[in-house]
Amino acid sequence: MKKTLLTAAVVAAAAGFAATAASADTLDNVKQKGFVQCGVNGAGLQGFASQDSAGNWSGLDIDLCKAVAAAVFGDATKVKYTPLSAKDRFPALQSGEIDLLARNTTWTISRDTQLGFNFRAVNYYDGQGFMAKKSLGVKSALELSGAAICVQTGTTTELNLADYFKSNKMEYKPVVFEKQEEVDAAYDAGRCDAYTTDQSGLYAIRTHLKQPDEHVILPEIISKEPLGPAVRQGDDKWFDIVSYAHYAMVTAEEFGITQANVDEMLKSDNPDIKRFLGEEAESTIGKDLGVDNKWAYNIVKAVGNYGESFERNVGEGSPLKIARGLNALWSKGGLQYAPPIR
Repeated sequence: MKKTLLTAAVVAAAAGFAATAASADTLDNVKQKGFVQCGVNGAGLQGFASQDSAGNWSGLDIDLCKAVAAAVFGDATKVKYTPLSAKDRFPALQSGEIDLLARNTTWTISRDTQLGFNFRAVNYYDGQGFMAKKSLGVKSALELSGAAICVQTGTTTELNLADYFKSNKMEYKPVVFEKQEEVDAAYDAGRCDAYTTDQSGLYAIRTHLKQPDEHVILPEIISKEPLGPAVRQGDDKWFDIVSYAHYAMVTAEEFGITQANVDEMLKSDNPDIKRFLGEEAESTIGKDLGVDNKWAYNIVKAVGNYGESFERNVGEGSPLKIARGLNALWSKGGLQYAPPIR
């Protein structure tokens, strides 16, 4: 999503929090307070993190937060959400205000190193794309030469846009705004011909336009945006729990275990499935992870497998109707691949 550039203040803050973060035992702190504090998109991004009229949260990132809570407590409801802007998300994690950041955040080397974060699991493989008005009659971003393009300033989205047009020897007119809602409004008002941001964001934004059907998402992807949860460096136990909460959902899909059939699958004779669901007496996977041996069962029972989460939040069963694409299982041509849980 919006990849806000690292500021000197944020980078400097990382060093200040490093010693505290490294010595923290997040799992013990989480158990002591009785819930997981999860940093999510404060602006509300449909499909990833948004609230309904009753204040209930839903989305792909929300499901990840719930999965972590299910692993730790056996109860997916033991989560509190901290809505964060793109600017505030990194200091919130560095300071310990949140236990993990699940806010459509791109994994980059500078965020790993300069900010002192750890990424591993990718719960959505994304990339920057373009949305254009159907009336333009274009079918490719390569046909946008001379177009006015809406983009959020101060982000790598803006830099990727410049690089793409320069490398393809095309001209364009940038129409820039600081806040996403300003970019959305300008595009909807016809102040630009096209809009660029992460492709998943474009699908979400399109649902809120005055005439959604009058806009098309173009096929080009011009950057790599692996989105996933981040935690502070120096706490490997917590890092493993957050990572394997996602991997458990992927593994469940690989095994064909769903929210509906997980209880029936407890009777499986497959040793891999028995071990995964905590039915193998000799297994110490849960204990080694620092949680109950039924941790994976609890995740699937409460949240479902990765495919179920994808479909209801961003897939064909959602208003966004995004194809699985890169987020299909590795066995079906995608990139979602979980290490063996054994």
